[in-house]
Amino acid sequence: MFRRAFFTRPLGQQLRQISLSECAEGAPPLQLSHKSAVGVIGLPFNKGQPKGGVEGGPGLIRKHGLTNHLTQLGFHVKDYGDMEFETVHNDNIGAGIKNPRTIGNAMHKISDMVKGVVEGDGVCVTLGGDHSIALGTVHGHCQVHPNACVIWIDAHADLNTPKTSPSGNVHGMPLSFILRELEDDVQQVKETYEEWSWLKPCLRAKDITFIGLRDVDAGEQALLKKLGIKYFSMYEIDKYGIAACVANAIKHVNPNMDRPIHLSYDVDALDPSCALSTGTPVVGGLTLREGFFIAEEIAATNLMSVMDMVEVNPKLADSIQSDMTANTAARIITSCLGARIV
Repeated sequence: MFRRAFFTRPLGQQLRQISLSECAEGAPPLQLSHKSAVGVIGLPFNKGQPKGGVEGGPGLIRKHGLTNHLTQLGFHVKDYGDMEFETVHNDNIGAGIKNPRTIGNAMHKISDMVKGVVEGDGVCVTLGGDHSIALGTVHGHCQVHPNACVIWIDAHADLNTPKTSPSGNVHGMPLSFILRELEDDVQQVKETYEEWSWLKPCLRAKDITFIGLRDVDAGEQALLKKLGIKYFSMYEIDKYGIAACVANAIKHVNPNMDRPIHLSYDVDALDPSCALSTGTPVVGGLTLREGFFIAEEIAATNLMSVMDMVEVNPKLADSIQSDMTANTAARIITSCLGARIV
């Protein structure tokens, strides 16, 4: 498969393979995903970007047997159905973002919902919807586990601020609203709209790592450098291999293997040849096996507490491609919880 790195940075030294036990450095692992309960939440939210159809993602992923597969793995699955979100009328762009009131209300609601599921002593799986939903899911997770770390699988960094975003679409900004280092950059939104007054940043830059980057805006590149955020672009994956990159990503955010993991997985991290039905596909992405390998390594940690699967859009491809994308998304979710292809 032809693959090209659109965004690269030399790591400065050769990556080496690190085992999961080596990541732990002798510390007993905190185990979360061995829990018997999985709560599934549908988040058919589409106001973080302009393309219709992504609200159909949760239903299509469910259609491909998600609940049955998780049940077969031994989990008690509680599907909370799809959340409903109110659209605020005349919600024009303001303070650098589109649909500010609608999104502020929705993220608050999502945060509370995820918080409740995580408090219920189970693993929480959220089905997007566009990637703006992660603003709410990560915030809710951190209300229960303030020491949570985030592994972000995506072609894009989703790190724009209202000041750097070229579009004003919040699905490209969720991280800026929850990083403490960027609190001043989003303050105008919170001061302008009461719908955002609830939001407090809950992560540090050191708490997050990216895998799969290849289409990053100039403002995001500057922030990655300024904040020293660790990432593994397609360049690193091609050069060092997916195993070394995943192991080093986990070691960076969770060196003692004692932190709950929030995995936020955008289906556009995969190459369009295996996941075309998404809003912002970028060629040169993860192969199908690389995408599953990430999931299998996350499962091996027994630390995943919350997982987002986002940006499956059934309207942006024919039915065969849409089904293939949704089926892949469902299988990646089950792989994160212990399923193996063979």
